[in-house]
Amino acid sequence: MKIHLVPAAAGLALLAGVGVATADQVIITPEQQTVVRQYVERHPLASISLLGVELNVGSTLPDTVELHEVPDVEYRYVVVDDRTVLVDPGTRRIVQVID
Repeated sequence: MKIHLVPAAAGLALLAGVGVATADQVIITPEQQTVVRQYVERHPLASISLLGVELNVGSTLPDTVELHEVPDVEYRYVVVDDRTVLVDPGTRRIVQVID
């Protein structure tokens, strides 16, 4: 009986971890996306290149990267490799990559 409990407990722990990861996801509303796209079009930035940084949601940008404000949106943006990246200014984690 004890042999069966260990895998079951491990499975529950994994499921609980997945639930926590999902709860941490940031959802950018379509309205916020529109505001960001329009602002970026009107205020273009030069694209930068970051060696060793993958442009994935959850990746952290170095402190050397200057983040730019978008009015009425809590996130900041930067253009990396010709892709607009929304970043949480508190954690510097990427919350969305806009192509």
